Amino acid sequence: MNIAIWIDADATPRSAVAIARELARTYGAVVTTVSSINHLHDVPNHITVDADPQAADMAIVNHLDPGVPTVVITQDYGLAALALARGAAAVSPTGLAFDAQNIDMLLANRDIHMRMRRMPRSMRSRLRGPKARSAADDERFRESLANILKRWTSRHP
Repeated sequence: MNIAIWIDADATPRSAVAIARELARTYGAVVTTVSSINHLHDVPNHITVDADPQAADMAIVNHLDPGVPTVVITQDYGLAALALARGAAAVSPTGLAFDAQNIDMLLANRDIHMRMRRMPRSMRSRLRGPKARSAADDERFRESLANILKRWTSRHP
């Protein structure tokens, strides 16, 4: 049985997509990327959805099959939570493996930051965006995804 890798390509860096494709060849997985029409990709197995902010996430969730070992690559904690609920593994492009132990805390932190961004500037401390992607991020991602794929292949030979 092939492993499915679904990539939220709206926010996944090209280096992470390349690593996922490389590891997919090694482990016999099938990669599908999904992005909105605002982020067109000319690659095999790509699904383009409309510009709605949640369209890519919903397309991925709607394609998750509990009978197929699946990994979802996303920076979106909400999508990661939905993937976990459907029995898929989930990992961020920086190598953070989402699981039952960390997803609730990550979702709570996301909510706090969202509330802080809505506050008037005078009432909030300065929020910083994400750090620039590094070679260490690529290496952590490669290691996390390889570990997940190793686990899936040992369970589903």
